[in-house]
Amino acid sequence: MERSREILKKYWGYDSFRPLQEDIVDGIIYGQDTLAILPTGGGKSICFQVPGMALDGLTLVISPLIALMHDQVEQLMSRNIKAQVITSTMSYREIDIALDNCRFGGVKFLYTSPERLKSELFIERFKEMPVSLIVVDEAHCISEWGHDFRPAYQEISAIRALHPEVPVAAFTASATPKTQNDIIELLALHSPSQYEASLKRENLSYHVRSSENKLGSIISYCQNRGQDTGIVYCQTRKSVKEVVRQLRAKNINAGFYHGGLSAEDRSYMLENWMKGRLKVMVATNAFGMGIDKSDVRYVLHYEIPTTLEAYYQEAGRAGRDGAAADAIAFWEEKDLQTMQEQLAAKYPAKDRIKQIYASVCNFLKIAIGSGENETYPLDLRAFTKSFQFSIVEVFHALKLLQNNGDIYFSESNFQPTRLKYAVGNSALYKFQVGHDSVSSLITLLSRSHSGIFDRFVSIHENELAKRLKVSTQELTRQLEYLEQYGVIDINFRTSLPKITLLHERLPDNYLKLDVHVYENRRNLELSKLDAMIQYVRANKCRMSMISSYFGGDDENCGNCDFCREQSKGNYTFDELLELIPTLLPASLDVMINRLDVSKEMLMRALRHLMLEEEIKFSEGEYHL
Repeated sequence: MERSREILKKYWGYDSFRPLQEDIVDGIIYGQDTLAILPTGGGKSICFQVPGMALDGLTLVISPLIALMHDQVEQLMSRNIKAQVITSTMSYREIDIALDNCRFGGVKFLYTSPERLKSELFIERFKEMPVSLIVVDEAHCISEWGHDFRPAYQEISAIRALHPEVPVAAFTASATPKTQNDIIELLALHSPSQYEASLKRENLSYHVRSSENKLGSIISYCQNRGQDTGIVYCQTRKSVKEVVRQLRAKNINAGFYHGGLSAEDRSYMLENWMKGRLKVMVATNAFGMGIDKSDVRYVLHYEIPTTLEAYYQEAGRAGRDGAAADAIAFWEEKDLQTMQEQLAAKYPAKDRIKQIYASVCNFLKIAIGSGENETYPLDLRAFTKSFQFSIVEVFHALKLLQNNGDIYFSESNFQPTRLKYAVGNSALYKFQVGHDSVSSLITLLSRSHSGIFDRFVSIHENELAKRLKVSTQELTRQLEYLEQYGVIDINFRTSLPKITLLHERLPDNYLKLDVHVYENRRNLELSKLDAMIQYVRANKCRMSMISSYFGGDDENCGNCDFCREQSKGNYTFDELLELIPTLLPASLDVMINRLDVSKEMLMRALRHLMLEEEIKFSEGEYHL
């Protein structure tokens, strides 16, 4: 359709769509329900943002990721496209204004989480919005078989009943056949057009490396790659700090990124990495969603995730430009044991979960029968100290309560100060004339933020204080002064997690944990972890294992570490496993010469036999 290509060029600067994009875009514009499975880097957002601009009304985008929602809204605003976001971190007043803007303000895109769809305020305003498209991003979250199940996703179909004629488009980067069926059924998609890009990328080579010194191996790899751009993924902030410290000690130009950084620090790290001033980004999974850098030559995993879905998404951030790239998972045997222990810890005893629920409500002074749809900051350290819980068990209990539909838990992440003027222009001028002490601040805010009368804007206290030539403490005092006089509505910055009660506080014995949330979910996570462990331990084509997991074919790719090894030697891996015991006792060098195989392939076979306790090593030789 010519219209969609014009929009693509005007707002995004592209002359043409990627494969599948144009078909998806045109299908949505023609009113078709859609399920699109596009791997990471496949340009999902284009597929619903272009139709959103082509259609007359507003597009509702439902997403589970606060950071990604804010990022996409900022990108749209930078293209002069009006967009709003509603999250659990916003006050009632902020949400009220945002929803009114969507009804009357010509907003083209409204981003929100599935949990917010259930509030009475949202439902009443949504009925009156000129909706033309409903988009469900990260749609795998609707399925208990998906790797990031969110119960609130299963209630999204109810919102469509308010605008039954509007098409629904569901997007995800990966989904097994079972998950795909759940998406179609639970979203009540009507004869949807289905699109699925190939999982295989010819330019991306998957590798798995067992190492007794993962950090040393990663340092050596990064040094050998010189000025190439790369990502090193870790599972914890502590690991991120240690890895980046060691890389920098070896003069490797590395940055770091995790959910605990302030908005300014995240922006600084991302900008320098995108512009090539930082070559290696060491990060948790908070890094990557919505970030499109095409020339990433390698993605390394210092710690592997617990599911193949997560690994495939993270590894897929390499080589988006089509040039050769590597995805390498480093692992040690103790890593797998740690992952199993961590999974067990994710499911505290049911009585303990109920005790934590009651204690949190008491700590926040929420009475039985009250608190519905109210949001509260939770100081986890103060809470755990007061009630003598461990932070780990509280964190996992809150996650389970979220999956059970009792609360929404927004993990600790930095939220900047946000404010808007609560009075009109003339009233503001009169106040400013009579209050010299804050006159300069009012002028600076008005000049720096053109939309401050209509919507909440983020401010950066350090920058404002510097421009006003006052301390940050004095700036805070002035902002509090304006709030006290009703001149501004303000939410001061915080890094505390927040909890939203999705129903009134229940008496202790009324709280029930659904079998799907606890037993079934635990068993499902165990099966996914087993698949991830099999991936790193197995001696098979890496791509065939990933493809088979997602319901595709299991043909060898010819490009991963296993396939490359198979093509080098005279023996297959299984043949090596049979031959090695017949040569023992023997040293490594002797076996390399006799078998004429690569050292890497022989070492993998030896490690496999030792793990199976079929052979052992002592005094420089392998023995039966």
